Amino acid sequence: MAGFTHLFIPGPTNIPEQVRQAMNLPMEDMRAGSFPDFTLPLFADIKKVFKNETGRVFIYPSSGTGAWEAAMTNVLSPGDRVLMSRFGQFSHLWVDMAERLGFEVDVIDCEWGTGVPLDLYAERLKADKAHRIKAVFCTQNETATGVTSDVAGCRAVLDAADHPALLFVDGVSSIGSIDFRQEEWGVDCAVSGSQKGFMLPAGLGFLSVSKKALVASRVATHRRCFFSFEDMIRANDSGYFPYTPATQLLRGLRASLDLIAEEGLDNVFVRHHRLAEGVRKAVDAWGLKLCAKAPKWHSDTVSAILVPEGIDSADVVKRAYQTYRTSLGGGLNKVLGKVFRIGHLGWLNEVMVLASLSAAEMALLDCGVRLAPGSGVGAAIQHFCASAEVPVAEAA
Repeated sequence: MAGFTHLFIPGPTNIPEQVRQAMNLPMEDMRAGSFPDFTLPLFADIKKVFKNETGRVFIYPSSGTGAWEAAMTNVLSPGDRVLMSRFGQFSHLWVDMAERLGFEVDVIDCEWGTGVPLDLYAERLKADKAHRIKAVFCTQNETATGVTSDVAGCRAVLDAADHPALLFVDGVSSIGSIDFRQEEWGVDCAVSGSQKGFMLPAGLGFLSVSKKALVASRVATHRRCFFSFEDMIRANDSGYFPYTPATQLLRGLRASLDLIAEEGLDNVFVRHHRLAEGVRKAVDAWGLKLCAKAPKWHSDTVSAILVPEGIDSADVVKRAYQTYRTSLGGGLNKVLGKVFRIGHLGWLNEVMVLASLSAAEMALLDCGVRLAPGSGVGAAIQHFCASAEVPVAEAA
């Protein structure tokens, strides 16, 4: 078949050609004397994406899930009480990991389509006079439902309660795409992965930690080995790793960070919001709804779109892939068969978003959803034209 197969799942995302080329090199000696000349600036520059000024970032050869485990096992002790909320598949998996690692989990179940319940967090923290809660967890972007939560609000709740608990943030599908300010918001452990906003293949887990979290790790008693902060710090300080690093992915990360710096983080956030608004305009024009219950929850990296009653969203995803060679995300867990997802993060522009909407629109029509052909794509085009930085007439 002619043409490209298109990828619009919420991760892995499309890889820029500069990043692909940066990884296309012979294997190198990760113990060479020149290796720190490459890695030490890399450690410094990835901190800038997290906006972490006084802590440090660990780069693990793992997925974001590995960085989750690294955060919990290095900073907390078995039996520690943690406050978490569950409102989608990935916040659910984080709760599951905490329980399996032996923590006492105070979990608040929320309606899927909403996010972190700041009011309930405030109640639990104010009631915890003995400060038994050692960490508060916030999933900044719930990929399964297209919901973004208020990280700064979590910090405000902790401060209002004068509570010393650490703040953990899952930023796997947000950091590098949605505004995140670790130092300003007092985030102690922030987790991300290479395959989303960092525009790389899967295989690197990022964990950015505060000075407070580093201090806590020195007295935490949970067993750890592969993810040990101590081992990483000892090797990283001299520009090396305690085990064989994913050198080609690190070379790709260098190129990715350069692209982010060239565009500017604030411009990256503006671009993601503008493109996401185009998708939301299309959904409105189709007469459909997002899984996110209100605009305050809308994600700028992924939209989970509810299909009408009697339609199986898996059929929409299947049709888009088999007929139009476009990968869309399916529904997970409680929203299985109810939503399909369009990932709009990473290295993409207006025309790429329009391609995803065209494929989704045709697949919806083929599956029996009643909508006007071209309505969603047209609405997105109107938005992109109206919000363009330089009008076409002036550009000419």
